[in-house]
Amino acid sequence: MNYDFTYSRLRPKFLRNTTVLQVILLVSIAFVTVLPRLLNLRPVIMTELQTLFKQHCVVPDVINFAPSELVTVTYPSGFVVETGKELTPTQVKDQPVVTWAAKGDSYYTLALVDPDAPSRENPKFREWHHWLIGNILGGDIAKGEVLSQYIGSGPPQGTGLHRYVFLVYKQSEKLDYSKIPKLPNNSGEKRGKFSISKFAHEFKLGTPVAGNFYVAKYDNYVPKLYAKLKG
Repeated sequence: MNYDFTYSRLRPKFLRNTTVLQVILLVSIAFVTVLPRLLNLRPVIMTELQTLFKQHCVVPDVINFAPSELVTVTYPSGFVVETGKELTPTQVKDQPVVTWAAKGDSYYTLALVDPDAPSRENPKFREWHHWLIGNILGGDIAKGEVLSQYIGSGPPQGTGLHRYVFLVYKQSEKLDYSKIPKLPNNSGEKRGKFSISKFAHEFKLGTPVAGNFYVAKYDNYVPKLYAKLKG
């Protein structure tokens, strides 16, 4: 009886002419290309989001590191923010519904900023913040502390496309925002020359965990918005 079970006999027929190194290489390729698909992982989506943040220069104009999770933004007009795509001031004039992959027992801060005020070529008011809410428990906006009420997009005529960036930060705990001025939606005072990165640094928020953005240019709703902001 022959007990000489060599490595070559144990291998399947289609691998018997390959070396150990070649087998390892084949297994590695299969692991990298097939396994993520089988497990329905999302690296491609995350990479695409981060790439768009860099392509549109949100990184580094607003933040240094792009978030990995997507913020879903749906407006009462029925329009949904698609990353980097154009919407009109008319379509985004009302406060949207915002959702992300939030943990129920965690607090978050949400910001919406325009780094292109009054224009991308001359952003002397960068950033003009349109919305700021802190201490959002479990992703429920209604449970958050409104620091600046929502104001829709109002890019001046002739200034081209502006970027409007949604960012979500995960707080380590409930924060004391009592010293932050509470801004209404009928005035543009104290909105300009804001920096969400400096704000995040001040309150130790770290880097954003989720984000999204759209672009918009002037339309005939903008004068109506300006009139509202003048009180």
